[in-house]
Parts: sequence; C-alpha cells; structure tokens
Amino acid sequence: MTFDLVVRGGEVVTAQGRFMADIAVTDGKITAIGTGLEGQRVLDATGRMVMPGGVDPHCHIEQMSGMGQMNADTFETATRSAAMGGTTSVISFAAQHKGMRMRDVVADYSARAARGALVDYAFHMIASDVEAPDFADDLAAMIDAGHRSIKLFTTYNIAVSDRAILDVMTIAKARGALVCVHAENDGLIGWTKDRLIVAGRTEPAAHALSHPRLAEVEAVERMCRFAEFLDQPVMLFHISTVEGAAAVRAARGRGVPVWAETCPHYLFMEETVLDHPDGGKWMCSPPQRQTADQAALWQALRLGDLQVVSSDHAPYRYDETGKLSQGADAPFHKISNGLPGLEVRQPLMFDAMVSHGTLGPEKFVEVTSTAPAALYGLENKGALDPGKDADIVIWDPTRSHTYGADDLHDNVGYNPWDGRRVTGWPETVLLRGEVIVSDGACHAAPGSGHFLHRARTGAQPLGTPAREARAVLGD
Repeated sequence: MTFDLVVRGGEVVTAQGRFMADIAVTDGKITAIGTGLEGQRVLDATGRMVMPGGVDPHCHIEQMSGMGQMNADTFETATRSAAMGGTTSVISFAAQHKGMRMRDVVADYSARAARGALVDYAFHMIASDVEAPDFADDLAAMIDAGHRSIKLFTTYNIAVSDRAILDVMTIAKARGALVCVHAENDGLIGWTKDRLIVAGRTEPAAHALSHPRLAEVEAVERMCRFAEFLDQPVMLFHISTVEGAAAVRAARGRGVPVWAETCPHYLFMEETVLDHPDGGKWMCSPPQRQTADQAALWQALRLGDLQVVSSDHAPYRYDETGKLSQGADAPFHKISNGLPGLEVRQPLMFDAMVSHGTLGPEKFVEVTSTAPAALYGLENKGALDPGKDADIVIWDPTRSHTYGADDLHDNVGYNPWDGRRVTGWPETVLLRGEVIVSDGACHAAPGSGHFLHRARTGAQPLGTPAREARAVLGD
C-alpha cells in the first residue's frame, strides 16, 4: 500500500516508549506505524526524533487584560510563533468582562481565531461576571457546543466570589466541563501590595514580594476543598511553589479530582530576574520563585503530581503600547504581567528533559503533548497513534540554538530567554499531515487552523461528593 506521506527512519517517541519506525499519513491522519512503508511523499527523519505536535493549553491570545491592556499578539502572530516552536494545538481564552454575555464573548473570539489561526485551537471561557445577562444558560450552552473548560480567578479585579465559584462548578459538573483556576488569595496580595507601595517599594523586584507564596498555597488548598466537596474536576494553573505542589499532592492522595500544571519560567527562572534594570520584562503572576521551588516542581512532575507544562503565553510589548503604557518608570502594580512563551516552551523543555536527561523524552512528550490533550478532551491530538491527526514534529536532537534579544515570531518585540542556549530543535512541523514549518520558515496560511470541538474531557469526577453536596444536588 502506498500512503500519502511517510515520515521515514526516525526514532518515534511516545509517552509510553521509543522505537525506530516509519509513520504513514493519509488524509491528514496517521494510518500506519511500521517499517518499510511507502508514500507518495517521503520525509527523511534519519538521525532525528519524531514526536507528536505540542499541545499548549494555556495561552492568552488577542485578549484584553483585567487592567485594560491589549495583548501584543493576534491569533495569526501567536500561532505562527507556536508553530515555529513545535506546537500544533493551543487552548486560548475567551475572556468575559463586566456585563458581557458569554455566548457573545465566545462568538467574538471564535471569529478572530477563524480569520487568523495557523494551528488548531480551542477555548477556555473566562467567567468574571456571573451577574451578566443569561450567564448560567449561556455557560451551559457553550459547554454543550464543545467549549468544555472554564477559567476562574480568585484574585485581581476579575475575581469571583467563593459562592460564585461553587455555582460555576455546579454548572460545569452538570454539563461535564473542567474548571481551571488561577488560585491566589486576593486579600494577602492586596494587603502586601498596598504596604509595599506606601513604603516606596515600587520597583519590579517588589512584585515578587507582593505575591506571598502563602497566597498561592491558601487558594490552592481552598480550590482543592471545593473540588472535593462537589466532586468536580479542577485544573490548577501555574503552580509555582513547594507548598503549592504539596497541596496538590495531598489532595490527589485523598482522591480529589484535581490536576495541576506549571510553566517553564517557574522551572528555569528565579525571582532575582526581576532585579534587572528592565525587570518589568519578566514580571508575571504568580512571580518566579526560588531554587528550592524549582526542585520541588521537577519532583512533582516526576511523581505525576503535576501533569502538564504550559507556556501561559501572555504577550505584552516592552514599550508604551504594552508593559510601559503607564510610563518608563511605572510602579510594579501598573506594569502588565506576562511573558511570551508559545515559541520557547517546547525547545526549553526538550533541552532540559531530553538533551540533559531530566525525566527523559517519554516524559517530555507526556507533559507537553499527551497529557494536556487527554485532560482537556482533544481526542485527536497529542499522540502518534493510528487514527489521530498527523500532527508530527521532527526534532534534530543535536542542533543547538542560542536565543537572541528579539528572535521570536510573535509580535512582542523581545525574548525573555535572550542568551539562553538550548540543544534540540523542531526543524520540521506537520499539522494534519501538511508541512507548516521547514527550513526555518512557517508556510501555513492565516485561518488554516481548525476549531477543536471537545465532546468530553479526560478529567472526570470520581463519584465521591461530600455528604452535604449529595443531599443538595441529589447525587
């Protein structure tokens, strides 16, 4: 049999193992894995590692922040950057603001992505106004339409109350959706921030102090208890501390349906990066922490307490249109938070996990592709299995690259990893069997990305809500 395309002679790497094989593609799907396969087109992967396309489930794209600051990236620029870094599927946000109907929010973001996206995409719905018109009905309808994840904040000016969180969790439970939470205690952050400002500590380095590590710990533990009470699956975003990882481990040990992620900037950066004269470039929330936290996060990935590494791509230019919109000497609380990360997530993690042997190539595939696809319900993504979409990345494991000051393909204008050297490079990227990156260039057309309808998620209830919840909900 002759297939449309064969990726020949590479070392195929999955979350379960690695082996030498050819991969055959027909009509955009993986149709066979074996040896001696014949194709109308052949990509020679000799001496290369062949892995599934990256799945980045935490990206802010073409989004207005709670501070009223617009992201630097459009769907076109962000997903071009994703593709160049070996990521073929993203989950971005459809962000509700005060008074907006959720169905209108989703329709707006869907239209923008359909025009611009170069890779496949889905959305988390950010719910920030539960009093908006027809909120509960709209949320249920959007879940049924395949948008099966909701994001909530416990802090900042888009936070929702504990009671509202429980209401949203209840809707999600009834419709089979996953609730994702930015979990930090608002009172601890606000109290600390205000006193730093009064004391004249307004430099970027004070941002780390303004987010006490216990703010993460308290909110993570609270969300775990809410998940436990309702038996509602919860994903805890960007865990950054020893104690946060321990809280997740303890909850999972009790049988609570919680999952959690971390990000490269928590694995590789420390809070001292904010001491730089342009420290605002590296400001993100939660902030980077300390060496002991990095070790704990790696251990949590090793043990499976953390299941996913996402980018938390939050792109703002370092100029008057972005982070410096309030002036070059703006105090830390008026500098937009976030780092560009879509393009660097995969090479950074490959370098650490594969090239330097930290956890190995199978775990790399698991935490950056297979686990996020499974948890979020991207049923055709994240694995090199017959029947899955032929999203394939051919890695040159020997190629080294040193990042420059502004060498990414997004619209941010700076690279927070300037000067960092990585070994291992995504030289060829296929999306649904089509080569979208080769020879250092992206060949995909804007709007060629597909919306990913999610019929269900892999994060399911365990069937053990609290007695009081069972009485109220009738479970």
